[in-house]
Amino acid sequence: MVGINEVARRAGVSAATVSRALSGNGAVSAGARARVESAANDLRYVVSSNASSLASGRTRNVGVVVPHLNRWFFSSVVEGAERALLRNGYDLTLYNLSGGGDERRSVFEHFLRRRRVDAVIAVALELTEVEISGLLALNKPLVGVGGPLAGVPSLEIDEVAIARLATEHLIMLGHTTILHIGGSSQEDTNFHIGSHRRTGFAQAMTTAGLPVPARSMISSNFTVAGGYAHAKQALGHPHHRPTAIFAASDEMAIGAHLAARDLGLTVPQDLSIIGIDDHELAEFFQLTTVAQFPKGQGELAAEILIAQLEPSRREEPALRVTLPFELIVRSSTARPRD
Repeated sequence: MVGINEVARRAGVSAATVSRALSGNGAVSAGARARVESAANDLRYVVSSNASSLASGRTRNVGVVVPHLNRWFFSSVVEGAERALLRNGYDLTLYNLSGGGDERRSVFEHFLRRRRVDAVIAVALELTEVEISGLLALNKPLVGVGGPLAGVPSLEIDEVAIARLATEHLIMLGHTTILHIGGSSQEDTNFHIGSHRRTGFAQAMTTAGLPVPARSMISSNFTVAGGYAHAKQALGHPHHRPTAIFAASDEMAIGAHLAARDLGLTVPQDLSIIGIDDHELAEFFQLTTVAQFPKGQGELAAEILIAQLEPSRREEPALRVTLPFELIVRSSTARPRD
């Protein structure tokens, strides 16, 4: 097996310079770094992760904590984070907290505090002060995705504004009887996303002078099945049938689309539907949606962490980063029938 000394001889530098160049720790001139990387490639030299960790005190591994893994949004954020981490020479360890409170305590009190990860990305998790301070006390940088975390760089969407935009699109088309299928109380525990999107819906309706009766807002979960069940129930009442549905996620919107089809309704002639996310199936269903670019969120979170971890790039990150969103109009929305 090729050793570090052979790489040093080939590159014409010391073994210490090889170590600094390949680990990213310490100052190395651009020319020396290029010679080291070329020699390492020629000799097929692979840095020992154990030796590198012992020398630097770092694992080049980032922990990503998510509340669910079987939801498209969370897996997309993870995919984006992984892409940025791999590009910068970091591994990723995923912690899925769908198992409940005991699992969460175990992750934050044991796994993340051991020397397994250098930093942590928390996706759509409203961390406690104890969880945050426990990681920061061990010098493990932390970035939150999905809402504000006290004293920690956080990426967040204006959930009220994103819902208002979706609702205003339907109102602009001429819809006055709009059903909002939003998150349930079980889905509302972290950053109150469901509540904020209901607020945005109600604000847009009220500003337009439209009534917001209780039956115009239904609570569900952010799944195709949830959207299907609640849309089918609501659309089954011909005297109170809405002309449009704003679903708080694309998955719910797709469920509503399938429910309308099963009831013999045509989208968008009989019913307009809009969602939030720009899910990978949104284009297939020609779903109008408000995109929030989850892969980009994951990439940005990873880049913010790496900038704190790399000595050559160490930067003081902003504590609040507002993320972009964009209305994407497809053929699931149209003017209501006269």
